[in-house]
Amino acid sequence: MTLEYEQLLEDMEKDRQHTRLTPHFTLAEMTRTSVRGADNTPSEEAVENLRRLCGWLEKLREEWNVRYGEGNDPIIVSSGYRSKVVNRAVGGSTTSNHLTGCAADIRACGPEQALRYATILLDISDDSQEAFDELLLERKGCAYWVHFAVRPQGNRRRIRSVEN
Repeated sequence: MTLEYEQLLEDMEKDRQHTRLTPHFTLAEMTRTSVRGADNTPSEEAVENLRRLCGWLEKLREEWNVRYGEGNDPIIVSSGYRSKVVNRAVGGSTTSNHLTGCAADIRACGPEQALRYATILLDISDDSQEAFDELLLERKGCAYWVHFAVRPQGNRRRIRSVEN
């Protein structure tokens, strides 16, 4: 365990809400769960993966606000890191990128916003020549979200639309 990770765990114990991964994303936000009583503390590797992922989310937030936003619109993450217990409880895949801190589900107000988020993420990938693993446009009933994943390596640039 590195000294930085030990400090992060200590900070989490004190005030998880304010432990920042990037300027606009906190560890609390990226590990929030509705599963009561479940430990959802990420490993050191998962925290590094979350930092990488949040770097992409920062770029998405910035570009969204340049193109469409009011200047300070947030990107709302409904699901980030999931422990095995949490992932099982929510019916997640046993190979989910959420288990390693490599994925986030980004809430969208509707299909148009989901498509625009996806377009921006594709543009970021093309402009930076960095690959992502998954970009899934998802819908369940009236709810829309973008599942976005980026791994440290072995990214597949998998894109699809999913209706649950």
